Amino acid sequence: MFPEDLKYMESHEWARREDDIVVVGVTDYAQGEIQDVVYVEMPEVGTIVEQKKGLGVIESVKAAFDLYAPVSGEVIEINEELEDTPELVNEDAYGSGWMIKIRMSNPGELDNIMSANEYQGLIEAEGNE
Repeated sequence: MFPEDLKYMESHEWARREDDIVVVGVTDYAQGEIQDVVYVEMPEVGTIVEQKKGLGVIESVKAAFDLYAPVSGEVIEINEELEDTPELVNEDAYGSGWMIKIRMSNPGELDNIMSANEYQGLIEAEGNE
């Protein structure tokens, strides 16, 4: 349910490391909770983001949710397909529904966010509240 090669945030973003780049999206759990994604607001290429600080917004037909950066660094690419087809987030959260790529300024920050097992524990705890 939660790919082991990813890191996760309590705010339901995932991060996949590719050398000094991190690909970021929202988890399959989050897209299921959000439901019908109609718009994704992302930072511009070149924007400097800080770990656990806001970087954009994801909107559904019912509500809007803030997105947070799993690592600090520079946004080097955004998924432009989401401008015309934001539903890719719902259809393939860990694949074509990715949102941004960040060149990390401090790769050690990945140690500050959750593993797949830790994230699964969080989801299970939320379900029991």
